Amino acid sequence: MRPTDPHAILAALDPEQRQVAEALRGPVRVLAGAGTGKTRAITHRIAYGVGTGVYAPTEVLAVTFTTRAAGEMRTRLRELGAGGVQARTFHSAALRQLRYFWPRVHGTELPTLTESKIGMLAGAVRRLRLNADQALLRDLASEVEWAKVSNVRPEEYAEIAPVRGREVSALDEETVARIFAGYEEVKRGQGRMDMEDVLLLGAALLAEDERVAAQIRQQYKWFVVDEFQDVSPIQSALLDLWLGGRDELCVVGDPAQTIYSFAGANAAYLQDFRAKHPGAVSLELVRNYRSSPEVVSAANRLLAGRPSKGVDLRAQREPGPEPSYSPHTDEVAEANAVAARIAALRDDGVPLREMAILFRINAQSEAFEDALSGRSIPYVVRGAARFFDRPEVKQAVSLLRGTARGEGGSGDLVEDVRATLAGLGWTTEPPTGRGQTRDRWESWQALVSQAEEFARGEVATLAAFVDELDRRAAEQHAPVAEGVTLATLHAAKGLEWDAVFLCGMHEGAMPITYADTPAAVEEERRLLYVGITRARRHLSVSWAQARQPGGRASRKPSRFLDGLRPADPVAAPTERGRGGRNRRAAACRECGKPLDTPAERKVGRCAGCPASYDEELFERLREWRLARASEESVPAYVVFTDATLQLIAELKPSSESELLRINGIGKTKLERYGEDVLELLA
Repeated sequence: MRPTDPHAILAALDPEQRQVAEALRGPVRVLAGAGTGKTRAITHRIAYGVGTGVYAPTEVLAVTFTTRAAGEMRTRLRELGAGGVQARTFHSAALRQLRYFWPRVHGTELPTLTESKIGMLAGAVRRLRLNADQALLRDLASEVEWAKVSNVRPEEYAEIAPVRGREVSALDEETVARIFAGYEEVKRGQGRMDMEDVLLLGAALLAEDERVAAQIRQQYKWFVVDEFQDVSPIQSALLDLWLGGRDELCVVGDPAQTIYSFAGANAAYLQDFRAKHPGAVSLELVRNYRSSPEVVSAANRLLAGRPSKGVDLRAQREPGPEPSYSPHTDEVAEANAVAARIAALRDDGVPLREMAILFRINAQSEAFEDALSGRSIPYVVRGAARFFDRPEVKQAVSLLRGTARGEGGSGDLVEDVRATLAGLGWTTEPPTGRGQTRDRWESWQALVSQAEEFARGEVATLAAFVDELDRRAAEQHAPVAEGVTLATLHAAKGLEWDAVFLCGMHEGAMPITYADTPAAVEEERRLLYVGITRARRHLSVSWAQARQPGGRASRKPSRFLDGLRPADPVAAPTERGRGGRNRRAAACRECGKPLDTPAERKVGRCAGCPASYDEELFERLREWRLARASEESVPAYVVFTDATLQLIAELKPSSESELLRINGIGKTKLERYGEDVLELLA
C-alpha cells in the first residue's frame, strides 16, 4: 500500500494535531484532553513519518491498552497508507516476542497461558487449609494482578500492602502473601503462566539475553504509546527495555483520566516524562470535538485548580442545553425520572443506542433496569450481567423461593429475607474495601431494600415478594435490538453518547465510601470527569436523598458538584407508577417561561412563581389524606404526595381521565382513591 501524500495528511489536522504529526523525532509527550482527537493525531503522525520516509513502517511499534483500540489504530493506519505498522497491546507485543524467542533461548516450550487464576488460587487456598468462596477468590486474583504489575513479590507483599493501602476483605496481609506464594507454586507446577507473567517473562528475556534484546531493538526503532497515564511499573520497565536507552518515543495521555490506580496504573510516568527524558517536546491537544460548550465547561470547572487537572478543553461544537443537576427523594424516584427523560428524548429523535445511564457500582443498575422495563424501553448492561443474571442474585432468589415454598419463615418478610441472605454471607454492615466481595454484598443489599419497600404494600408475604422478583426478572430479560446503555463509570471510559445520565451522585457513592485518602478521593473526582466527558450534548446529573421511598433523606449531593450545579431545586417526590407516562410541562403555566429543572416540570411552574392552587381545597385534601392514611396504617405520602395534592387543588379535575393526567396518579391510585377525590372536589 502506497503511503498517503504527506501534505494531505497534514491538511486533515487542526493546528495542535498538526504540531503532533510534525514532531517525528522523540522524545515527545502529548497531553490529549478528552474528545480532542488523540487517535487521529498519533495515527497521522505515524503515517506522516512513513510518507516522508523518516519511518520504515515495519520499524514502528504503536502500543495501546485494549485490543479494540489497537484494532482501531490498525484500521486507521491502513487507510492512511501505513498498513505495515504494528499496533498492539503491551501483552500482545510481549507474547509475540516470547513465543518466538523462548524456545530458542530455553530450549523448551513456552508455559501455557492460563485464562483464569481462580482454579490455581483455589488450590493454593486449600493447601493452607483456608476457605474462600468465588467472590473472595476473584478478589485475590485482582490483588495478585496488582502485585505482579507493580513488581511486588510474594515475600514483599505483607510489608508493602499496608503502605499502598491494599486490603482484601476478611484476610490479613500475611495470609494474602502466603496465598500469593502458594499460587505461584501451583502455577509453576502446572507449567502455566498468567497474563502478568507475559510482561514479566518478556522483560526478563530482554534483560538477561543481550542477543534477544539486540534483535528486538533492531526490529523496532520508533515507539508510540497511547493512554500513557495507565502505564504500570512492569509495562514501563518493558518499554525501557524495548528502547534500550534510545529516546525515539512518543507518549500520549491525559492525567485527568487516570482512573485505574487501584489496578497498578501510575500517571507519574506521564507527568514526569520530561524529567526522565530531558529535552522532550511537550504538546497539548485542547480542541474538544465531542461535547457541547456547556458539557465542556462543566468538565473544566470540575478539575479547575485540582492536582488532577490536565488541559483546558476548548469546545468546538455548537451550543446545547445546560447540564441538569437534580435531587430526588429516593432511588425509585430517581430511576423513574431518568426513564421518563429517556422516553422524552427518544420521542424527540435521540436513538436509544445514543443514551447511557452511568453509575459508580454495578449494584446501582437494578433500579434503572426496573424503571426502563416498566416503560418497555430496551437496555444493555455493559461490563456486567443484568441484575437478575448475577450469580449472587440468582442464588439468593432461589433460596428465597425455597424458604417461601417450605413455609419455614417467621412471617416477617424483611426478617425472612435478611435471615436467608445472612446464610449466604450478607451482613448489616458492608465489607471493607473494594472488589467482588463488596459488589456481591451490594447486590444482596439491593434485595434487602426491595423487601423493605415491598413490606409496606398490602400483600407483604415472602411468596408474594418472590413472585415480584420473578416478574421483574422476566421483564428485564426481554431481547434487545437497540437499547440504552447501563454501565459503571469505569466501563464507560473510551465511549461516548449523545445523552448521558450520571446517576447516584451522592456522598458515599461519589466519592465511594472506601476512598479514604486524599489520593483516592482525587481519583474519584477524575472518574466523575470521565463520566461528564462521555456526553456529546445532553448531560444529566442526579442523586437520591434516600435509598428507598419513605427512607430518611440523609444523603447529600457529591462534594464534587459544588461549583457545578446551580441552587438546588426542591426535590419533587414522584409516585412509583410502573410504566407511568404522565407528561411534564415544558413551560410555566404562570409566566410562560421554559422550565429548567425536573422539579419545575413536575409541578408545571417556575420555582419563583407563586402557586395558583386553591389553598382551602388543598387543606381539605390534606385532611382527607391524613384520615385515609390512618385507616390504611401507611404514611401520608403513600396515599398522595403534597406535590400531587397541590396539582389536584390547582387543576380541579372533574373526571377520572382528567385525574390520570395529573403527575403522581396512575391506574392503581385512581382505582383506590379516585372516587373519594372526585367526590371531595364536587
